[in-house]
Amino acid sequence: MYPAEIQKKYFEDSKHFLSHPAGINELDALKSILRFHEWKYYIQNDPVISDHEYDLLFKQLQAIETAHPELISADSPSQRVATDLITTFNTVKHIVPMLSLENSYNEEDLNDFDAQIKKLTGIPAEEKIIYAVEPKFDGGSIALVYEDDILVRAATRGNGLEGEEITQNIKVLQSVPLRAPFSTLGMKKVELRGEALISKKNFEAINQNREDEGQVLFANPRNAATGGLRTKDPMETKRRGIEAFMFQAAYAVDEEGNNRFSQFNTHYGNIEKLGELGFKIPKAEKKLCTGIEEVVRFCLEWQEKRDSYDYEIDGMVVKVNDYALQEMCGSTAHHPRWAIAFKFKAKQATSRLLAVEYQVGKIGSITPVAKIQPIALAGVTVSSISLHNEDFIKGKDIRLGDTVLVERAGDVIPYIVKSMEELRDGSETIIQFPEFCPVNTESTPVALVKEEGESAWRCPHCICGKQDLQRMIFHVSKDAMDIDGFGKSYVERFYDMGWLSDMADIYNLNYDKIAALEGFGVKSAEKLKTSIDKARKNPIHKLLHSLSIHHLGKKASKLIAEQIHNVLDLQHWSREKFLDIKDIGPVVADNVIEYFNDGTNIAMLQRMEGYGVNLTQTDEDKPLEVAADGIFSGKTILFTGTLTSMGRKQAEELAAKHGAKNISAVSSNLNILVVGEKAGSKLTKAKALGTVEIMTEQEFVDAIQKIEP
Repeated sequence: MYPAEIQKKYFEDSKHFLSHPAGINELDALKSILRFHEWKYYIQNDPVISDHEYDLLFKQLQAIETAHPELISADSPSQRVATDLITTFNTVKHIVPMLSLENSYNEEDLNDFDAQIKKLTGIPAEEKIIYAVEPKFDGGSIALVYEDDILVRAATRGNGLEGEEITQNIKVLQSVPLRAPFSTLGMKKVELRGEALISKKNFEAINQNREDEGQVLFANPRNAATGGLRTKDPMETKRRGIEAFMFQAAYAVDEEGNNRFSQFNTHYGNIEKLGELGFKIPKAEKKLCTGIEEVVRFCLEWQEKRDSYDYEIDGMVVKVNDYALQEMCGSTAHHPRWAIAFKFKAKQATSRLLAVEYQVGKIGSITPVAKIQPIALAGVTVSSISLHNEDFIKGKDIRLGDTVLVERAGDVIPYIVKSMEELRDGSETIIQFPEFCPVNTESTPVALVKEEGESAWRCPHCICGKQDLQRMIFHVSKDAMDIDGFGKSYVERFYDMGWLSDMADIYNLNYDKIAALEGFGVKSAEKLKTSIDKARKNPIHKLLHSLSIHHLGKKASKLIAEQIHNVLDLQHWSREKFLDIKDIGPVVADNVIEYFNDGTNIAMLQRMEGYGVNLTQTDEDKPLEVAADGIFSGKTILFTGTLTSMGRKQAEELAAKHGAKNISAVSSNLNILVVGEKAGSKLTKAKALGTVEIMTEQEFVDAIQKIEP
C-alpha cells in the first residue's frame, strides 16, 4: 500500500505539521497523512505516532474544513465523524448475491468435498487441488460498494439478495478505507465482501463499561458487533470498536461497464490485492493448501488455537483457489459448490442444575427450563437451557442438583448432553413434572393434558392470560401477520399496561397514547400504525396461521383459505368438509372445528373485522389456475432435493401453470418426481414403487422450455 520511502515522507511531514500547522494549501497533504496513520494503526496494528499526535493533526483538518466547508470531500478523514442519527435502514439489493456456505464437521466431510470438486471439474482423483483456507469469523457479514475509488454504500448481508444499508455506520470504522485506489486497476465500480466483528479484548472492555453503568451485558462479541452495525447512532457503532476484515472482491467493472473481475485469477490473490489496496485482511491465519490433506491439518491446527486467537472464529472456510475451477463447479441457489465451511467442534462445559422453571407457549405447551450455575461457553454466558419436555428429562435421567454436561452445538443453542451420574452424592432429587399449569397465577388450578402421540404437556384452558400473550407475540411476528416493528417487547409492554388482551386489540390501539410513551414519539407511533394498517390487508391464509390453532401450519392454512369466501364461514363447516381437502387430516380438522365452535374466538374475529382486518379471500388465497391442456395435465408432481435453477415455490407454480397438481408425499397417487441435488428418502421410495416417472431438474426445465422457448 505504502512503499518505504512514502512511509518515511509521511512520518516526516507529520512531525513538520505538528510544529508548523497546515494551511489551506496543504489540506490535501494533511488528508493523505491522516489516511496513512489510519492505515498504520487500524490495518497494520503498527502506529508510528502517538494517539495525542494523531488527534492534533486531526484537529488541524477540522479547523481548515470548518473555515472552508466547500473543501470537505467524501473521503476526508473528518467524514468518519457522524453527528446525525439514522432514522431508517433502507433495503438495498446486492450487486452479487451473498450465498451461504455448506458445512463440514470432520475430515471425512472435507474428503467428500474434495472428491465432489474433482468430479465436477474432471480432475483425476490422485491430483492435488490448491485450496485457499481462511478463518470463519463470527461476526456480521457486510457488502461494500466503491465507485470512483470512494466508498458509496455499505449493507448487511440480509437474506443474501438484499440487505439493510448501513453506510453511515460503516464510515465510522477506521479499518474501512473511505477511499481505495481501485482506479489503478482499471476498476470504476467494485463490490467487496467482508465481516465486521469485535475483538475479544474490546468485548471484555465494552461489557465492563456496561456493567459499571448498570446496563445489560452483551451475550457475545457477535451480538455486540451485529447490533452495533444496526444502531441508529453511528457514534455508538464507533464506540464498540468494530473492525472489518475483507475477504473478497466479488464484482468489478470499468468505465464502460466491462468486467474487470477477470484479472483476479485466484481467490488468494484476490484477498492479497485487497490488502495491498489498504484493507484489513486475514494474514497468518489464512493459507494456500496443496491437497485436501494439508487443508485438514490446517483446519485442525486452528481448531486447537481458536481460544488464543484475538477474535471469535467458529471454523475455517475452504475455497477452491482457482477461479476457472470455481466457474466449472458453479453454485446452487443456496451456496457455491466450490466452497465449504469446516465447523469447529462444539464447546462443552459442566455445570450444576439448580432449579427447573416452566414457560407456556402459544398453544399451551409447557416447556421446562433448566437453571444452571452460569458458565462461559463459546463466548456466551449460559445460565438457562431448555429441557424440552418431560420425556427428555426422563430419558436422560436429569435430576435437580445434578452435574450436567452442556454443549453449544454449532456455537448457537446450548444443550444438555447428559447428567453426570458418577458425580452424584445422594442429594439429587427426581424432577416431578407438574400436574397443573405452573404458569397460571389464578386461584383455580388448570390440569395439564397430553394428547396421544405428543410429548408435550399442555394447558388446555388458559385462565391467566399468559397464553394469550404468547399468541399475540406470534400473531405480529414475521411468520404470521408480519407487522414490521411490532416486536415482542412492545406486545409485552402494551399487555402489561392493559392495552392488549387479545389479537383484536392490536388493531384498535390509541396511537396518541403510544406517541406519549417514553421511548416512542409521534414518528414511531406513525410507523407502527402504518405497519398495522398494512397487516389489515393480508390474505386470509396468513390470518388463519396467525391464530395459533394447534397443528394448523402455513400449508394447511393455505389449503383451507383456497376453499372459503370468509374466515367466519368455518364456524359452519363439518368435519367431512375439512377432510375433503387433500392433505387436511382429522387432527387439523378437529382443532379448527374446536376453535371456530368457541364463541369467544368468533367474537374476537368479528371485532377484528370491525377494526378493518380482512377476513375475505384475496387473489393471493385463490388456488393457482391449472392449464387444462398443459404438458403435465392430469398429472401429480412432487419436487425433492435441492433445485439449482429456481426455488421450490417457483418450480411448483411453473408445474401448476402447465397442468400439474403439486402433492406433498410419495405415494401411489404420485405421477412425476422431479429430483434435485441430494435427493433422499423420497427418491428411494419412488423407485421402490416402480410407478413414478423420475425426472431430473434439467429434464423438467427442458420440457417447459419446449413450450416456452
